Amino acid sequence: MSSVLENTMNTEVEFDSVSFLRDLVAIQSYSGKEENAAGYIVSTMQEIGFNKSFVDQAGNAVGMRLNPNADGKIDRHIVLLGHMDTVKGEIDVRFEDGKLYGRGSVDAKGPLATFVAATASANLRPGTQITVIGAVEEESSTSKGARFAAEQYAPDFCVIGEPSGWDGVTIGYKGIIQINYLLERPMGHASGLQSDVPEHAIEFWNTIKNYVNEFNDGREKLFDQLIPAIRDFNFYSDGLQDRVKLHASIRLPVGFDCETFTHWIHSIDDEAYVRAYGYEVAYRSGRSNELARTFNKVLRQQDQQPKFKVKTGTCDMNVVGPKWNCPIVAYGPGDSSLDHTPNEHIIVDEYIKAIDVMRQVVEQL
Repeated sequence: MSSVLENTMNTEVEFDSVSFLRDLVAIQSYSGKEENAAGYIVSTMQEIGFNKSFVDQAGNAVGMRLNPNADGKIDRHIVLLGHMDTVKGEIDVRFEDGKLYGRGSVDAKGPLATFVAATASANLRPGTQITVIGAVEEESSTSKGARFAAEQYAPDFCVIGEPSGWDGVTIGYKGIIQINYLLERPMGHASGLQSDVPEHAIEFWNTIKNYVNEFNDGREKLFDQLIPAIRDFNFYSDGLQDRVKLHASIRLPVGFDCETFTHWIHSIDDEAYVRAYGYEVAYRSGRSNELARTFNKVLRQQDQQPKFKVKTGTCDMNVVGPKWNCPIVAYGPGDSSLDHTPNEHIIVDEYIKAIDVMRQVVEQL
């Protein structure tokens, strides 16, 4: 059930953005269990003057601020799409040496809190609407929140909430495909001629690796390469049946023909059960569109040389980018190398700087 809170006017309310981030990080919100974080975000957006805030049918926390033009219309819609779910792992939430430690402080409650604070303080031009979304299940292969949002909105601009550093902007993410391999057969003697099931799985993986090596030959940049990784490898025998399971993923470059690749994967081993799934297309925006140029301008006004980046991971840009086909980048404070780590933390001063940058961007678009 969706819950809705509405304000008819934006009001000036004192807002402690650092306390908001600390409290949000302190709320455990593993993928699929984001209800408490969603409720906190929605109630906060109501308190600080969003025109409307609610939990949508997917479980996303959504807040809207708008300033219609003289005709009562909106002609400029900006979606700020972050995510409030985290990977598992408890980290003591604390401030130390100007840093806030805690699971999700970087990935990606820091960027999401930046969106909320910047939107609340922005002086919106007439005809502007900003929709802030705290999506669910970004850290899962489902991307439930972003897929739902992709069907609900058609923005003119979109910023994805992911750590780029307060002085950086990400314009591209690789795609991904997941692979499950399962082989089960009657147990045989180790001296037999038939290869055992672990060796069979290894042969399957080596075939894929050979394909990857041939594809990557001559492609120097990681963003243009296939990047394979085994996520889990397990062998089990009950004395009668031997069983091996392999789970892997492959990061994909822009323009890769995944359909043909998937058919080929399924043809490698006709004895095993092979499933290729969780496909996300790689997506790359540009540096010359109005959104990227506005970030460039604002950061230069901060005496910063903007850092435009591409990432070898995936995010909700892969989901909504091809659907919305609007100027899109990812932005947020934090060092992405700390994602998912036991040492995850965000520098508070950089978080505050990012709020100011984000506020200026939405005001100037």
